[in-house]
Amino acid sequence: MAGDVTSILNWSAFLMALVTSVILILHRNWRWAIGLLALQYLAVFLLIQTHFPISMSTAKLVSGWMACVVLGIAQLTTISKEDIVDSWPQGWIFRIFTAGIIIAATFALALRTSAWLGISMSTSWGSLLLIGMGLLHLGISSQPFRVILGLLTILAGFEILYAAVESSTLVAALLSAVNLGLALTGAYFVVLPREERQ
Repeated sequence: MAGDVTSILNWSAFLMALVTSVILILHRNWRWAIGLLALQYLAVFLLIQTHFPISMSTAKLVSGWMACVVLGIAQLTTISKEDIVDSWPQGWIFRIFTAGIIIAATFALALRTSAWLGISMSTSWGSLLLIGMGLLHLGISSQPFRVILGLLTILAGFEILYAAVESSTLVAALLSAVNLGLALTGAYFVVLPREERQ
């Protein structure tokens, strides 16, 4: 019975990661992006809490939400504009098509990874999906805020995979510090153009 509840919880977290990562690719409003990133960290918490103690999983969640707060404060201090990407692949159709390719490719890869590492399908697919969506984010955007969102998404996917394989407290703390460091770096690069204009 406990295994069934854990499986349902993991698949629910996977669906949350899937929906948030796809909408994060499609939606251009930074407020929505921060909210979706926070929900994504909740999905990461639910996926790693079966492998980590609840205290370590909660620390991951809190560090992720702190990264969201740092990026949100940085965006509030800048001039509020919609993010417009200057490269060719701007359309929703392109983004949906590439997101679909990544979902299919990560599913195929997750089947092998799940059997190879001995972890659940929801965990392996969720981690690979976030890594793939983060790479897609990096490939279609050059704005600092969007690049940091992509890097944080990749790191979130890696954290899920790492938690399923190894439960080192020191490395978990180091990854949380990297999350916060990325958020602070992103905040610096978001605020930098405004400081240069002044």
